[in-house]
Amino acid sequence: MSTHMSLDDISHSGRPGPDELVPSRYALKVGEIDVLIVSDGILPIPSQTMAYNVDPAVRAAWLEDEFLSPEMLEWPLNVVVVRSGGQTILVDAGLGADPDLHLPRAGQLIHRLEAAGIDLASVTDVVLTHMHMDHIGGLLVDGVKERLRPDLRIHVAAAELKFWESPDFSRVSMPQGFPDALRRAAKRFVQDYRSQLRTFEDEHEVAPGVVVRRTGGHTPGHSVVRLASGGDRLTFAGDLVFQVGFDHPDWHNGFEHDPEEAARVRVSLMRELAANREPLVATHLPFPSLCHVAVDGDAFRCVPAVWDY
Repeated sequence: MSTHMSLDDISHSGRPGPDELVPSRYALKVGEIDVLIVSDGILPIPSQTMAYNVDPAVRAAWLEDEFLSPEMLEWPLNVVVVRSGGQTILVDAGLGADPDLHLPRAGQLIHRLEAAGIDLASVTDVVLTHMHMDHIGGLLVDGVKERLRPDLRIHVAAAELKFWESPDFSRVSMPQGFPDALRRAAKRFVQDYRSQLRTFEDEHEVAPGVVVRRTGGHTPGHSVVRLASGGDRLTFAGDLVFQVGFDHPDWHNGFEHDPEEAARVRVSLMRELAANREPLVATHLPFPSLCHVAVDGDAFRCVPAVWDY
């Protein structure tokens, strides 16, 4: 896998967007597949949301060891653009805007795509790892739908779409206001994009070497995207893996609708990636999040990829 710039209209667009110090994007190749990781910004979340099933003192000690705030976490939001076989695929769509939750540091995806030289009209497919609002909200920003292709295909697991018809929040531990905001965003998303939704049961090849696979756990239809070309591989894990999930894969995240299943799937995926040495990208790991997984006793280690240019 090469981490050199490879997307022609991105690698030559070198300047940041307005009011930004650096381009919030990272380009690499997976064989013949072009990949761009784009930051949607930062989502502030109360730290207890990271692990609500452990003793607060244990959680606080981990946060201190990681130089993280004991009160508020700054969750990164990463989105991926993939080009394969003539298709341009947006994997997740960021937060968009929800003024009721006061999250002004996220929702940056649209102008960052523009700064990278990506025209929304060039996107042929969207793959949703799941339908939490920080993965669909960018498509709900005013004026975005009108700029997308009328024949845009949006791929989502059938189980995910079914879940949001009447979502069960009985086992989550989210900050106040989030459940209602999530319901509201999912309902509007289905209303706005129903005719463009393309569902799959367990696995679907979106483009050559680009496969979306349902894992469940975080939500019933949560999915990961596996890239394969030549001898190269890469997995975009969505919300299966958070920063704490390497050291403590059994700690429950407050946004997991089935926390035990999410932990099981997390461990299974990381064992697989550690065994085959396949790189990992995930939504809420520190940007650009590209890393390898190493086994460390009963847990794991995140080994960041070296930025080679």
